[in-house]
Amino acid sequence: MDQTPAGPPAAPTPPPLRSRSTARRPRRWVPAVAFSALGLAVLVGAALVIPSFWAVDADAEASTPSPSPTHTRVAPTPPLSAAAQLLARTADPQMCAVTLAGDEIGELGPLLQRQGELYSELPMPSREGLVFAGWYATPEDAAALTSAARINRADPVVCTERETTLYGAWTTPEANAAEHARIPILMYHQFTPKPEGESGWLRGNYAYVGDFEAHIAHIATTGFYQPSWLELAAFIDGRLYLPNRSVVVTDDDADQSWFDLAVPVIDQYGVLATSFMITAHRQDPPPSPYVMVRSHTNDMHEAGANGKGRMVNWSAEEIADDLRASARVTGAAEVVAYPYGHFNDTSKQGVTQAGFLMGRTIEGGYVSIGTDKLALPVIRINYGMGLDALVSLIG
Repeated sequence: MDQTPAGPPAAPTPPPLRSRSTARRPRRWVPAVAFSALGLAVLVGAALVIPSFWAVDADAEASTPSPSPTHTRVAPTPPLSAAAQLLARTADPQMCAVTLAGDEIGELGPLLQRQGELYSELPMPSREGLVFAGWYATPEDAAALTSAARINRADPVVCTERETTLYGAWTTPEANAAEHARIPILMYHQFTPKPEGESGWLRGNYAYVGDFEAHIAHIATTGFYQPSWLELAAFIDGRLYLPNRSVVVTDDDADQSWFDLAVPVIDQYGVLATSFMITAHRQDPPPSPYVMVRSHTNDMHEAGANGKGRMVNWSAEEIADDLRASARVTGAAEVVAYPYGHFNDTSKQGVTQAGFLMGRTIEGGYVSIGTDKLALPVIRINYGMGLDALVSLIG
């Protein structure tokens, strides 16, 4: 191929002439522009790089497994028992929660009782077609109706860690009637330390304290149940079973010899007893935890217009007013012992109006199911009646 030879290179075109002042401006503007461009590039680069770092960190975090959280399993707190809830309401360390258990006992407990003290009156539940048979320390005793193990107001409260359980028992009306229970109410008056007794017309009223101790020891050690007055009333109504080996110990008049000689024996053997007090004559508090103070009227232990006691001379309203005054002192309106044993229909009406449940006479006999609650009979204890005499009367 023919090639045409190239000509000489063209001479460069000279730049246009500028004034001196104009020629200097580019020297200041060029570095500024260059710097600004460089800064913009750096900022843009940083803007591009930082998100990439974030992306890397996020990826790294995503790729790094998170530690599994440590979960501590907390067992649920069990709800407090009814007994524990009851105890939480008192700061007294001697208070004990008594749970009442048994077949169809119902909503009866628990109860607060003070440990070491005697039981207060326990509830008597009812159940269609059955008779309540009391509270016992074990299910076995409840099933067997073990009278010696039956809990009553003569028993101290014993707890473990401030709690205990009593077990209720039932029997049938037929079995209750078949028991043929005859409950003696023993009636004492005054006491003497003299084996030969006292002289005078009241000699028979003064029981020798040695005989009295033998009586109380026998009751305490041979398995007698000692019902309260409310229990006796429920027994009469056929609502409560009482074993034949039950007994009620009472004293009339609250003579000083009762306090000095008899109460220490009651305390020693832990037998429940009742002091029938004439509250117009004295207003002593119970002399022992084992002694219940009850009414011998307020001021009716006096002869009325016909020579007999005021109980058969006053109106029903007057009798009721007197008994209410007595109850304000004793703190109980369960039973009254008729002064001299005198009573009539007006007396019974007054007793009922005063809110009392029972009246105790001096007539001899035993309390059974269906006994007139306003005419309770007694077993009178006279001087010279030793242990053999008592055993022949109460077993």
